Amino acid sequence: MLKLVTFVITIVSLTINAMGQPADSGTYLSDVKKGLNAIWPQNRTINLVFHGHSVPAGYWHDHEVHTLESYPNLLLERLKKQYPYAVVNVIVTAIGGENSIQGQTRLESDVLVHKPDVLFIDYALNDRLADLANVRQAWEKMIQSALCRNINVILVTPSPDQRLDILNANNLLNPYVQQIRQLAQQYHVGLADPYVKFQQIARKGELPAYMSHINHPNKAGHEIIANELVKWLKK
Repeated sequence: MLKLVTFVITIVSLTINAMGQPADSGTYLSDVKKGLNAIWPQNRTINLVFHGHSVPAGYWHDHEVHTLESYPNLLLERLKKQYPYAVVNVIVTAIGGENSIQGQTRLESDVLVHKPDVLFIDYALNDRLADLANVRQAWEKMIQSALCRNINVILVTPSPDQRLDILNANNLLNPYVQQIRQLAQQYHVGLADPYVKFQQIARKGELPAYMSHINHPNKAGHEIIANELVKWLKK
């Protein structure tokens, strides 16, 4: 009986520990990568959906939209080099100026209808102007809605706003970044963390070279984000 109790406790402990970490980038999207590797007639269309605000939508300065230089399409470019036989749809449901509270309300109608193989969520830059608890609720609803449909989820930490000192732990954006990391751990989903890379760039004093605008990356900045995303889909 003691051995049985010990076994049960061990299993429960391992489960709690696993759920306390983000998903593993080497295994989380293994089924998706298998689909990307398949050759006709065994292959199928893979849908990558990017839900968020102006950054994944591709906005630069003066409201110009540089679609082909935004990170969803830069990711597609990288994937096609690795998976030449794959049919990949990059679907961007992002709206400039929107936060996650607004984005959550249209998840069913605008996002899940595309039947994503992977859903990328990127809202923190605009979320910083909304109540943290309400933001958490919105992210949780989106994560839960996706997971109950067996959709893989990657949470994306933000690119910078140059009006904020991202090296200061007390900056307005930081609590939202930490919350994204916590949600990835709680739900055991993917975490892409370009915020860390932008902090490294900021320490060198080079951040302006990666920005097209006060709060919109240029192509070099979008490359930083794409580099973090491709880690989840590399062979």
